Amino acid sequence: MIAAAMALMLGSAALASAGDGRGRFMFTGWDGPPLPVWYQLPEEVKPDTPVVVVMHGVNRDADRYRDEWAGLAVKHRLIVIAPEFSRADFPGAAGYNTGFFAEEDGTLRPRTRWSFAAIEPLFDETRRRFGTAAERYTIYGHSAGAQFVHRFVMFMPEARIERAIAANAGWYTMPDPAIAFPYGVEGAPVAPDTLKAVLAKPLTVLLGTADTDTADPDLRTTPEANRQGPHRFARGQSFFAEGRALAARLDTPFGWRMEQVPGVGHKNGLMAQAAADLIAARQE
Repeated sequence: MIAAAMALMLGSAALASAGDGRGRFMFTGWDGPPLPVWYQLPEEVKPDTPVVVVMHGVNRDADRYRDEWAGLAVKHRLIVIAPEFSRADFPGAAGYNTGFFAEEDGTLRPRTRWSFAAIEPLFDETRRRFGTAAERYTIYGHSAGAQFVHRFVMFMPEARIERAIAANAGWYTMPDPAIAFPYGVEGAPVAPDTLKAVLAKPLTVLLGTADTDTADPDLRTTPEANRQGPHRFARGQSFFAEGRALAARLDTPFGWRMEQVPGVGHKNGLMAQAAADLIAARQE
């Protein structure tokens, strides 16, 4: 029960809870800065309760993302956690959604301090705090969070993901060693011999069919991004097609999926509902 799960949290880092299964704690169990983590528990936490890590967008509003997942967590009996990567500690796209693997001068940062590096130890902390023994987790992100998610799959192939869901990313890092990072993997710490493993990962590219606004001020419009398509819906299709084509060239299994959400634009709340349905279908 939630009360039992709460008892497991005592003696841990500072925790605030509303008494309805939602709250916030500070995560310090990694080499990077402390992260506020907003969470929602189901009515009962069991040893096999699944964990969903939710990655916020460009506004760094993890609390809103948690709120938009709260009812879904209760309905589908999920532990939802939403870590908050502040602009101060993780500045810009380089600091958050492209992994923060290098300093501004190009110096490679320690791998344990990449923004990607927080997720695995946070999963372990979540299991310890809330009493689930789930061996793997789903990671979901919308917009800039979707950028984080698809690159997380590329940069952290050893991660214990059950499924990765990237919803409505604004632009992508293509799995192409001939294209310079951040639009491809040339020059990035992604070993060429891991690309086959990356292509086999359970990555779902989740696209709202109405996410077609080319005038959105948050939509990147560099020449490299525009070559991926005029808007988010087109760019997601390009990314999926690139992965499928590379898997065929390498004659390797392709584990990615593309799912479309009819009539939905750039709305995390609606995309979250579609993502939760995919997670629930996998549990059945």
